[in-house]
Amino acid sequence: MKNNSSNLLKTTLRNERGFTLTEMLIVVAIIAMIGTFAVSKITAQYGKAKVDATKIQIRNLATTLDNYRLDCNFYPTTDQGIEALVTKATVGRDCKNYNSEGYAKKVPVDSWGQPFLYESDGQKFLIKSYAADAAEGGEGNNADITSDSI
Repeated sequence: MKNNSSNLLKTTLRNERGFTLTEMLIVVAIIAMIGTFAVSKITAQYGKAKVDATKIQIRNLATTLDNYRLDCNFYPTTDQGIEALVTKATVGRDCKNYNSEGYAKKVPVDSWGQPFLYESDGQKFLIKSYAADAAEGGEGNNADITSDSI
């Protein structure tokens, strides 16, 4: 009887020795694949969020430029730049009704930390961001964002 219970104990211990290296590697590989998929999805959403935030910044900047035009009867020209929203321009046309507090606290930058490009003849304006690649053109999250396209 003692022999049977001893054999049963040895068999049980052999069957419960743990995971093999192959099993552990398979689990690690599965976790890595899931992690890669999750990171790629999060990265794509992060890029889209930056594009959306830049579009909102351009809309807000356009509203600020409209407020400037209400007081001055023209938009700041290309030479005056967006800086005219922060401090009164010293070049070009003079705005006689310029708000003494300015129209913005600081010159805005896009979501990638790049300055907006601004062009204006005083009657209309164009605000542009070169987006993630900081170069003209591009596709997806690298596509240029302009005030005319939003």
